[in-house]
Amino acid sequence: MTALPPKKPDASNEAVPVTPVTKEAFGEESKASAVDELVDHIRTLISEDGLKVGDSLPTEKELCERFHAGRNTVREAMRILKTYGVVKVRPKVGAILIDERMARAFDLFAFNTLEVSRETFVDIQGFRSLLEVASFEQLFDRVTPEDIADLHQVNEEFLNAKTAVDASEIDFRFHTRLVAVMGNKAILDVYKIMKPVIMKIMLKAKTVQTFSTVTYSEHAEILETLERRDRTAYQYKMKSHLDAGFRHFEAVKLPT
Repeated sequence: MTALPPKKPDASNEAVPVTPVTKEAFGEESKASAVDELVDHIRTLISEDGLKVGDSLPTEKELCERFHAGRNTVREAMRILKTYGVVKVRPKVGAILIDERMARAFDLFAFNTLEVSRETFVDIQGFRSLLEVASFEQLFDRVTPEDIADLHQVNEEFLNAKTAVDASEIDFRFHTRLVAVMGNKAILDVYKIMKPVIMKIMLKAKTVQTFSTVTYSEHAEILETLERRDRTAYQYKMKSHLDAGFRHFEAVKLPT
């Protein structure tokens, strides 16, 4: 009789050593995940410890020990927080909490709006319509004679503008002042973030003369509807004003 080979142990009962899957096994993806995770940890630390602008974060060594992270991971996390405008790293001092988030948002938005297409025009002006047209009830409830007087004063500046760029700054200031009437700082901040692309829309196919005639007159008519408390006329005038430049923007040509 042929001898049978010895029976192998039941694999289901055998303890199989498992090599731990470390983050390093995933290379760059893992490194990015580790950095993102550390950024979240630091943000939580700032919140839970009640740190304020001007306060110092733990040192690089302390962050390494506290979150079991490598020096490169800590440095990359701090670089990201610096880009966000949350910290400033000073030699021999370490990381100090700052609040330049709005400035960073301005920069990022400006960088990403080098060109304005018709689709961008529709999106941006649609957003502005939600604030300046659809929110008319809140606007009419809050606007005061002093607000209207300020808006008239801004509008008069068109008549002395030297360049189209100067006039577009006045145009933006007019609409920003109108949005400010609603009394919502978050909305006003978001509106200001969009300044680079709104300015591009305002400048498209316009001259300083266009601002001092057409834009000036349209603003004056909008203010007149506010003075008369005519909600329907205001919505019509403002919507027409925001949509006026549509024809100057070309549609994006998709690849065939």
